[in-house]
Amino acid sequence: MKVDTRKQVTVFGGSGFLGRYVVHALAQRGHRIRVACRRPDLAYHLQIAGRLGQIQAIQANLRHPWSVERALEGSDHAVNLVGILAEAGRQTFDALQAEGAGHVAQAAAKAGIGLTQMSAIGADPNSPSLYARSKADGERRVLSAVPDAVILRPSIVFGAEDQFFNRFANMARFAPALPLLGGGTTRFQPVFVNDVALAVAGAVDGDVPGGRVYELGGPEAMSFRAMMEEMLGVIERRRRFVSIPFGLADTLAGWMRFLPGAPLTTDQVAQLQIDNVVSDAAKAEGRTFEAFGIAPRTLEAVLPTYLVRFRPQGQFTKPQPHDDRPAEDESLPGDGGEAKA
Repeated sequence: MKVDTRKQVTVFGGSGFLGRYVVHALAQRGHRIRVACRRPDLAYHLQIAGRLGQIQAIQANLRHPWSVERALEGSDHAVNLVGILAEAGRQTFDALQAEGAGHVAQAAAKAGIGLTQMSAIGADPNSPSLYARSKADGERRVLSAVPDAVILRPSIVFGAEDQFFNRFANMARFAPALPLLGGGTTRFQPVFVNDVALAVAGAVDGDVPGGRVYELGGPEAMSFRAMMEEMLGVIERRRRFVSIPFGLADTLAGWMRFLPGAPLTTDQVAQLQIDNVVSDAAKAEGRTFEAFGIAPRTLEAVLPTYLVRFRPQGQFTKPQPHDDRPAEDESLPGDGGEAKA
């Protein structure tokens, strides 16, 4: 007799950028999904990712343990994707990424179910970045409550709805130059959102051993400048680069905190001074995409599928001859700080 391996999975933060891909990947595997988020009305669009009744939205807030426990009632597995890039009011790094992760882990332990926790490359209790420290604290709390939990640490995640390449591509439509903090030397390993979602689905299905931290990076380690050059090539635009020393960037970020949406924070400046790539230890121990049997996709293969709208005439822009000339640079005075590995 065939055993039914489909599960009831509660996904915290399922209405976000990564969440929509995770929900789709789980639905494709036949699981029933409960999307737990502060605003269930923002998750209704996910219902078309599965069959009728397969995906349900429910209200939950990681700052309130009772709502987390309620969201996990009857579930077989919990996935926590909740994370923020900047603090706003009561939505702080510690409240969501440390204490909130702990609430999910404690509720999962109480229910006796599995847990997959989304963290980030760079999570470090000794990091100068509060974001990175809160991620590390969240990992600690998760493994303390659920020792066989799966922790996933992706590098910068890109995809059609990302707030990274879309933001800089839109900026390039109007601005004559793009900023490079610290000269743009900090390295990243950009990873396609759908590949990360497949890894989450694999963790839910038990494809990898628990109690481990897996680092997820794309096939290329690239500097911030190289990523900007790749993006500019896709949207068929040439722009100057303005190098902003980290010291000056930190000062500017201090003032920008008063602007709506805070386009740059001092914590982000701290993060950008440390390379964001898969560690040698993770590679040596096989704690990468390799463990999931996933071959991550490249920027070159994916960026043109969603950045075409930023070309001068959109999809009707005629391809231009490839220009090998390096983009011109300008520098602002400052300390000239470099990224540290």
